[in-house]
Amino acid sequence: MAPGKNGQGLPTLVWFSLALLVTWLILPLLPLAVWSVSRSWYFPDLLPSAYSARAWTYVFSPTSDILPALGRTALIALGATFLSALVGLPAGRALGLYQFRGKAIVELLILAPTIVPGIAVALGLHVVFLKLGLAGTAGGVVIVHLIPTLPYMVLVMAGIFSNYNPDAEAQARSLGAGYFQTFYYVTLPAILPGLLIGSLFAFLVSWSQYILTLLIGSGRVVTLPLLLFNFASAGRNDITGAISIIYILPGILLLFLGARHLTGRNRTLENLKQI
Repeated sequence: MAPGKNGQGLPTLVWFSLALLVTWLILPLLPLAVWSVSRSWYFPDLLPSAYSARAWTYVFSPTSDILPALGRTALIALGATFLSALVGLPAGRALGLYQFRGKAIVELLILAPTIVPGIAVALGLHVVFLKLGLAGTAGGVVIVHLIPTLPYMVLVMAGIFSNYNPDAEAQARSLGAGYFQTFYYVTLPAILPGLLIGSLFAFLVSWSQYILTLLIGSGRVVTLPLLLFNFASAGRNDITGAISIIYILPGILLLFLGARHLTGRNRTLENLKQI
């Protein structure tokens, strides 16, 4: 066994770095978990003086709006992700495969929503959405979520298509495949890892939106971030902790599922490159 390595072949420094990273990510979540089951917890006590499940009872109560807000948040995030993929695929293909005049300006405009403060964008769009009748509707919230989600989707797909060879599509069409068959059997398997990454980013960005949802939703489209902020502002730390645990679970689940799926797909792509 080589010095400084464990039985699995990873250096000790690598294991230490991984342990430090996991600790750094998980440590802030521990107080939330403790708050969610605490009844009273005052400084300087290290642990609550009394425990209670009232926060979780309220979360799953049919009279609370937390579970409906959870479903509403998921539907809005899925809708924004779907529309981002619908627009981001052709846009990413154009940016990744072709060179044209003004391409740098287009890329700068795509990045603009991530540079301009979100509240400024939302205030500017609110008047437009009011005139269109989209303010205060879930559809309007889905549309406005495209502003922060589209840049991630387009740039990820542009990077994927920059290493993509369209000759395989031409060969498939020469053998009689239609456009849909070519996309489904040739293009989609090749770009699927990038599409999954872009969709993951788009979903998580939409899932965590607060300012855009508050302004465009006009307080009538209640999502989980809005409830989380309201209970935190009201000093209800127990309910805030319970909502926070629910709030982060979908992101963690998606990250694990995406990582497992992408690992298998990357091996498939490596095999295809060798053909």
